[in-house]
This record gives sequence, C-alpha cells and structure tokens, in this order.
Amino acid sequence: MKQAINPADVPKRKLRSGESIPCIGMGTFGSDRFTPEQISGAVAGAIRCGYRLFDCAAVYGNETQIGEVFAQAFSEGVVKRDELFIATKFWNDMHGQGDVLLSLAQSLKDLQLDYVDALYMHWPFPNYHAPGCDGDSRNPDSRPFRAAEFLSVWRQMERLVDMGLTRYIGMSNMTVPKLEAVLPQCRIQPALIEMELHPSFQQEELYRYCTERGILPVGFCPIGSPTRPDRDKTETDVTDIAMPELVEIAKAHNVHPAVICLKWAVQRGQIPIPFSVYENEYVSNLRCTTEDPLLPEEMERLARLECNNRLIKGQVFLWPEAEHWEDLWDLDGVITPEKE
Repeated sequence: MKQAINPADVPKRKLRSGESIPCIGMGTFGSDRFTPEQISGAVAGAIRCGYRLFDCAAVYGNETQIGEVFAQAFSEGVVKRDELFIATKFWNDMHGQGDVLLSLAQSLKDLQLDYVDALYMHWPFPNYHAPGCDGDSRNPDSRPFRAAEFLSVWRQMERLVDMGLTRYIGMSNMTVPKLEAVLPQCRIQPALIEMELHPSFQQEELYRYCTERGILPVGFCPIGSPTRPDRDKTETDVTDIAMPELVEIAKAHNVHPAVICLKWAVQRGQIPIPFSVYENEYVSNLRCTTEDPLLPEEMERLARLECNNRLIKGQVFLWPEAEHWEDLWDLDGVITPEKE
C-alpha cells in the first residue's frame, strides 16, 4: 500500500443538512471489465488509503463482495461505520409499489449494513434493460418520463428516510425540466443528484440549477470514461484526456490528464466518483485533491472545453415512438400531470 492520505486532509462538501462529506469518492461500476472480487479488492485498498465515500448500485452485481470488505474493515478497526459515506442505487425494474424497500433491503443485506447514507433512483423511469445488453436493444414497455410515476417512487424513498434505512435520498440522470416537474411536490428534497460531468460535458445549466437549490452534484464519468462499454460509444464522442488544452495543463503539472479532470471537478465544486482497480491510480486520484491546485486561468481554460459531449446517452431506455437518444433528455420526454 502506497502512503495513505489522511482523510482529514481531503476537502469537504456540505450537504443541505450542514453535514460535511468528502469532495471525492470511489465509484464501483466496472462489471463489464472486472470481476466483483477485483472491484471489492479495490474498495478494500481505497479504505486503507483514505477514501471515505463509496458509490454502489444494485445493478453493478458486486454489493455482496463489497459488503464483505466493509464488514472486515469495521471488525478490524480500519474504519468506523460512521466515518464512511456509503450510497447505493436501485435499478429500473424496482419502481413498483413496495419494490424500493425490497431493493434497499437486499442492498443492506449484501452490503452488511443497517442503513445507507444515500439512496439514489438510478434512472428516473422504469425503462428496464438487462445489464450488458446490446446498445440497439429496446424494451417495448419503455415509456417517457412521467412526473406522477416518478413521484410515486419518490414517496417510497421518503418513507425509507422516515424508517431510518437511508439518511439521504437522491436522484440521477435528471434534466432541468424533469426537476421542475417534481421538486415542488417532494416532501423530502434530494440531497444529491448524480449526473455525467467532465470537462467536455459540464452541464452548466443543470449544475447551476441544482447548486442554487442546495442539491449537491455528484459527477460520474469524471475523466470522460474512456473505458466505458462499447454500446455507449459513438464516432462523434470526444475523449477528454486527449484534448490538447487539457494535455497541456497536465504537462505543466507533471501529471496524467485524468488527474487534471479530477482537480477541475473538485475545484468546481462537484463530487467526482472515479473508479479504478489499480492502486497507483486510485491513490493518485485521492491525493490530487490535497495538493497542487489548478490556477484560476487554468480553470478558465478548462471551462471553455465544454462541447456538449454526452457520453452516457441511454439509448437502450428509449420507448418505441422515440426517434433518437436525445429524446430521452429533451423537454418532449417529460410528461407532467397536465399532459397525462
């Protein structure tokens, strides 16, 4: 194990409750390339090197192995439960009445926890597809986002907060029109929202909308996800870590371009959740938040790299009448109670 980073040295972000949590976490999606044992092994190493925030999900297929790591870390006194911020997400086939509780109960059993710190709705609709399916796959039962349908699921999540099974609840893969359709009707507001965020896809409007309302953005694909599944790749995609301006800044700091993506994310204010099974990479990812910050002029240069380069397009969730993956994210994909 490389020299551990003191968790106290890692910058913090504040939730709407006033609680502070780490400015960076470890994602755990890698099932398309790595075994559950490899991923849980990385989690074990990450805990020992100083990570205190972990982003899990039922659909990743590795919560049982990660739960064993958590249990061992607690029993050995490596870390206390209340020192970790652990999140999980329920998949699209668990939106029915009572299903959210069942999904969380299974995640708690697998993770060997009494509660999670945050529970996310993975996608804002019940458009199921099997993990690892082809990018051209379509489910004939898929349908556009419906505010009333979303809120029925959110009510289940609110009850889980009341029950003490999760401390916070969050959303993921939302848009401003979708948020405007549901936030006024939420009894418990989301504490966090996961969204794709990297230098070539900064989602400034959505980002600002959330931060102005006290919702903390959590950024997935923080380095542009160059190793994402092939089904999510298209010929027009931009590779962030190959962008000349970013590479130039990386050379000035004598680091890999991926590190610059993470520094940018942290200094901007979101929580990136990079993933790696390699110790040198996940240690570097954490350490970079504690040293050698980017200069203001470098942050300005990186802000100009925005080119609407959405990488996780979600085309497998499209409904039969939809013509293009953009329909998933546009206003036309929002059905409010007035339209229903």
